[in-house]
Amino acid sequence: MNLNISGLNAIVTGASKGLGLATARELLNEGANVLINSRSESNISTAKSDLINCGYAKNQIHTFSGDVTQNAVCMGIANHANNMMGGIDLLITNSGGPPAGSFDELDVIDWEQAIDLSFKSHLFLIQSCLPYLKQSKYPSVLTITSFTIKNPLENLILSNTIRAATAALIKSLSIELGAEGIRFNSILPGWTSTDRVRNLLAYRAELNDSSVAIEKNKITDSIPLRRMAEPEEFARVAAFLVSPAASYITGVLLNVDGGITRSLF
Repeated sequence: MNLNISGLNAIVTGASKGLGLATARELLNEGANVLINSRSESNISTAKSDLINCGYAKNQIHTFSGDVTQNAVCMGIANHANNMMGGIDLLITNSGGPPAGSFDELDVIDWEQAIDLSFKSHLFLIQSCLPYLKQSKYPSVLTITSFTIKNPLENLILSNTIRAATAALIKSLSIELGAEGIRFNSILPGWTSTDRVRNLLAYRAELNDSSVAIEKNKITDSIPLRRMAEPEEFARVAAFLVSPAASYITGVLLNVDGGITRSLF
């Protein structure tokens, strides 16, 4: 299938590693121009170098370092992408996840930081890019959230609750801006082999006085496909959903989780 992404301009945040980097790579495979973002200038420079070493053209890849919990940074990303690529067609917002912990362990600062990271970052990016998206022929927004908004996990109360607000934002925007032709969707990834998941496994091992291997086996035993995903498996779905090939899909909260979410909706 031709996704018709070639020549389109995309932004992917949180793209120095993990799901963000895999998604950027898949968009590059399809011929898009991609601006990648990370809080760390060093990390994003390394990611760009790695992509160039993989054979992607230098003029196909752009970078902008900065913390997307800051509105000024999000505005900078949007303006830089427009200036460097001549517009914005595809926006993929990804910001990593808040720390693990039970309700009793978390204080007001933890909640405020999690709201900044897992809700406001998506909000600020969409607000900043919207004027440019409105000028695109194929405007599409995709947020990366988590299957935990449908299937809450113990000791992930920050992620369980705050990511749900981002999903509600996406559903609302798909209705409010549908008449302008802008599509809004969200992918709810499950357990995927990323640094974030490795950190969660280490947390669980310490909490349960077990090992990372034991905790991983507990999780994979609960997944119908009996394994964790690779980032590339997520990225292929993301590239399709954000592309013109998915032109009649909007307002969707799509699980990419190996079947671990048991609910019908």
